[in-house]
This record gives sequence, C-alpha cells and structure tokens, in this order.
Amino acid sequence: MPKGDYIRKMATNKWKMKLFMLQHLPLGFIVGLKVLQVDENSCQVSIPYKYINKNPFKSMYFAAQSMAAELSTGLLAMAAVQDADIPVSMLVLKMKSDFTKKAATHTIFNCSDGNEILQAVKQAIATGEGQTVSTKSIGKDKSGDIVSEFEFTWTFKIKK
Repeated sequence: MPKGDYIRKMATNKWKMKLFMLQHLPLGFIVGLKVLQVDENSCQVSIPYKYINKNPFKSMYFAAQSMAAELSTGLLAMAAVQDADIPVSMLVLKMKSDFTKKAATHTIFNCSDGNEILQAVKQAIATGEGQTVSTKSIGKDKSGDIVSEFEFTWTFKIKK
C-alpha cells in the first residue's frame, strides 16, 4: 500500500480530518471545509455558504473559496510527497483565480491533477532539481454552475 494512502484515508475520515484541520488548518475547520473524495488523481472539497464565509455582497468571500480550492490541490500534493521514497518539500509558488459567478450556495471544488503532481514529485527525485506543476481547481455551486477557477503552481524539491 502506498504511503500516500494514509493521507487519503485520513482526509476522508470525518473525525480525523477535523482533528487535522484543528491542528494544521484551523481556519479550514472554522469555515467548514469537508473532503468529499480523494484518490490518486482527484480530490473534491466542499465549503458551505454560511455567515462566517460570506462578504458584504451576499456571496462567499474569495479567501474562503481559495482555502477550499487550495486544499483540493494540496491533499493531492501531500499524498504524492508521502508516496516518495525520500523526503520532498512542497510549497505554493503562485495562485491565480477567476470568479465567474457569485458563490451564494454550498460550493464544491474539484482538482483532477493528481497524476501531474505525482510526475513532478518523481521528476524532482530523479533529477535532484526543483520542479513546478500548475494545478487547477474548479468550484461549482449546488446547481452545477462554475463560480470560480483557481490555478495553483506547486513546487517540489528534495529536502536537504
């Protein structure tokens, strides 16, 4: 069993993920992030539309959306790093976002770039040089309309 399966199983266990967020991502806990699904290639994270997540314009605050989007890419990155035979560091280098509709309902962010992330980690190990990969997370409201799209550029390099 790949070591990254620990991350994947922890993320989909309601109580373990709540404890993880309390310890490592307290704002994610407060805003109500939930991991709906995670496997080797994709991850879905939901965020409710509630008082603490909204802005004065009666929509979800962009920072709350960005937390959910980053978690959908970050869990895939964490699992890929765990799967590596040697220690690899990971860090967000860049973030770009587009907002196409007000997010005024429960929103689900989906990233399907797990394979690209895994390849970047493998390349970092094989070459000994840092690697970057761009990942996309798309947020859809409960009617299925796209409300926002995020692109995160992750860097991976062998820990010294």
